[in-house]
Amino acid sequence: MQTSTRLPVPGTYNFRDLGGLSASTGTVRDGVLYRADGLARLGEAGQARLRELGVGIVIDLRDENEAQMMPDDLGDLDVEVLRLPVFEGSGASQGMAGISLEALYERIAVQHASVVVAALREISTAGDRGVVVHCTAGKDRTGVVVAFTLLAVGVDRESVILDYAATEANLAGEWLEGMVELVSRYGVPDSPALRTLMGGSPREAIEGVIELVEREHGSVREYLLASGLELSTLASLEQLLIEPA
Repeated sequence: MQTSTRLPVPGTYNFRDLGGLSASTGTVRDGVLYRADGLARLGEAGQARLRELGVGIVIDLRDENEAQMMPDDLGDLDVEVLRLPVFEGSGASQGMAGISLEALYERIAVQHASVVVAALREISTAGDRGVVVHCTAGKDRTGVVVAFTLLAVGVDRESVILDYAATEANLAGEWLEGMVELVSRYGVPDSPALRTLMGGSPREAIEGVIELVEREHGSVREYLLASGLELSTLASLEQLLIEPA
């Protein structure tokens, strides 16, 4: 089953094109919606690659501390930046005792529904510009927003789950070791649980928040509508993202 395609963008570890995923009425178009980890180390080579990819919108889900510590390195790229800060999923939130990915994702869905809606509204306005949705890892906040975006336009549920689960392999190694070392400076000890929170993407985590939304609202589309998203925006989003069969 198709998952997103990892792209070699200098300065990133988890930059992916969601094109090619199967939907009920077609497939996701290439070069329209990207998901990524942080963009703080792009440099000229990374910026040139984003320019080649046609990126014109960046949706940054990091909280204020993260954005100040590691500002996006966008140089003189002609991009529109929308900042939608979410604490859940940040390094600070992962230092909270006993927190789990499932609990973080539930908070994103329940407490930050307005952020999800705002992100989908922005994506729907992209026109011929590519959109990058990112946080620090491109896993938790990005994972929930991207999953809900894809499900809203009819992408196959299993494809959405597998796309989320693919993240862990991209973050393993250099990225994860660097982040574990970074949070250790703030007194957060290394542990298997921390490594799962920071770099893990077990399918049951995203399945849990999808099932929560489906129990409460019937579907992700109904959740989004109940959270303020307009039917016209959903229609625009589907027209933008889906290449009809």
